[in-house]
Amino acid sequence: MSLTPFHLAFPVHDLDAARHFYGTVLGCAEGRSSAEWIDFDLFGHQIVAHAKAGLVPDAPADSNPVDGHDVPIPHFGVVLPMQQWEELAGRLREAKTRFVIEPYIRFKGEVGEQATMFFLDPSGNALEFKAFADIRQLFAK
Repeated sequence: MSLTPFHLAFPVHDLDAARHFYGTVLGCAEGRSSAEWIDFDLFGHQIVAHAKAGLVPDAPADSNPVDGHDVPIPHFGVVLPMQQWEELAGRLREAKTRFVIEPYIRFKGEVGEQATMFFLDPSGNALEFKAFADIRQLFAK
């Protein structure tokens, strides 16, 4: 499956905190930047952190119940190969990342079984990273 990269711009309260989190913790290469924004390579996709004055990082997020968990909405992330997902989960644990939903297997034994984890960046943006043992299950019903 060959995909074209997506582009996502999102607000952050502190560009230095975003640079550390996305660059160091998540391992995203930094692209162009200015005093107001930073481009990152999120596993081949372009995300752009934009400084937003007055953004409150600890504002409560909306959520929906899924598989017994409160899934934060909105959220974004990437579907990774399982080994890369496991490595990222380990790196996040080593960095003492506070998970909204700890890494686990969702829909175990059902169509669409997947590894997933949710966490927040320093500005309160919710991220989900997931992996499928069988990528053909990505859009299975």
